[in-house]
Amino acid sequence: MFNSVVNFKTAFSRFISKTIFCKYILYIGIFTVLTSQVFSQNINEIHTVVIDAGHGGRDPGAVWPGIGNKEKTINLDVAQKLGKMIKDRFPDINVVYTRTKDIFVELYQRAEIANKVKADLFISIHVNSTRKTSPNGVEFWVLGLNRADENLEVVKKENASLKFEQNLRKNYGFDPTSPEGAIIMTMKQNQHLNQSIQFAKLIEGRFVKEDNQLNRGTKQAGFAVLYKTSMPSVLIEIGFISNPDERQYITKETGQGKIANNIANAFADYKQKYESGALKKATSLELINQKIPSISPPSS
Repeated sequence: MFNSVVNFKTAFSRFISKTIFCKYILYIGIFTVLTSQVFSQNINEIHTVVIDAGHGGRDPGAVWPGIGNKEKTINLDVAQKLGKMIKDRFPDINVVYTRTKDIFVELYQRAEIANKVKADLFISIHVNSTRKTSPNGVEFWVLGLNRADENLEVVKKENASLKFEQNLRKNYGFDPTSPEGAIIMTMKQNQHLNQSIQFAKLIEGRFVKEDNQLNRGTKQAGFAVLYKTSMPSVLIEIGFISNPDERQYITKETGQGKIANNIANAFADYKQKYESGALKKATSLELINQKIPSISPPSS
């Protein structure tokens, strides 16, 4: 009788152990399947885009004597049109703005906004200007080495927003307005440079295909607003406020709508390529040297 009881307890213990082990294996299997599905669904998806309207508040950006339009106003108009277009086409995309009204946001804070929401893309909208009235066209910028004196002029203009900021060394870790700071920013190699260039090239291609603005190409420079972003980032100079014809274009609803539409189409192109794994596997130098035909706007 005693042996029977012992045998029963032993058999029962083995049964329980096997049951628990089977359940354990089952739970592991279910967990593996679920996590693999989650990662397969999320690892190559774009969820959040941050749109940055350059300048604002006490920083007007580029201005032209005798007209009421300021760069900060144009940037905000185009940024909001772009955000609406992206949201209309992709309702699941989280569109975040660095500003939605005429306020001053420090350059490092714009990057912090993007980093905090874990943005997948950062798009900064700006307007170009020179002392001459003839230059025109659109330019596309990513963080990297300055390659020409004309690049330095654009960088100086956009980084001039730093003069409205305080505690530069604390916020950037160095003085970005100093010669040493400029070198630090231009030498930084962002881990997302390859994707930034590919996105810039897609925007460039859309402007060439669908617009009549001169294509001035994709370039690299040390923009403070791009320095601290932790995702693919592009700064777009949508036109020259100093050029009479282009000034009319970028300040009108029709022109701003076309500009925003070009960028929204490029966003859709990038989203499709990124999520399908079709982004090019090439060096940053090869990508930035990729030539997209330049077009000249028809004479008026």
